[in-house]
Amino acid sequence: MRIGSLSAQTGVSVRLLRYYEEQGLLQPSRRPSGYREYSEEDVRTVRNIRRMLAAGLNTRTIAALLPCMVGEGQSLAPGCAGLLPDIERERARIDESIADLMAARSVLDAIEAAAPPEQVVEAHVFEDDECAATPFAADRPPLASLEGAVSR
Repeated sequence: MRIGSLSAQTGVSVRLLRYYEEQGLLQPSRRPSGYREYSEEDVRTVRNIRRMLAAGLNTRTIAALLPCMVGEGQSLAPGCAGLLPDIERERARIDESIADLMAARSVLDAIEAAAPPEQVVEAHVFEDDECAATPFAADRPPLASLEGAVSR
């Protein structure tokens, strides 16, 4: 099958499929004309790549793990003996990122909770990209309700 058919079957853009090839994740055969030729195995490979990306892995890590993975979709599993430490390392990296995001969210929650309603601030952005903040009453309509009333 040609790249357009692979794109249609997987829901992945042609541009992204070419990127996967550049990253060594896909290795289509070539026709004498130079066109890429994809197989049903490539459909499964693309689905597995998408599954691993959804798990938070980057393409470099996927390139290292993909040859040792067996199965497809929900049943994707490591097929090489030494693969589990790599998966555990990636899971620890993701856990660390989650912890960092939760800490950032806590800071924002604390900042938001510390502002009494009468101290809520309205920000104004001027043409020179300078910002000014002015307090306003909590009973004023939010800026979203003024959408379209001011042009920049």
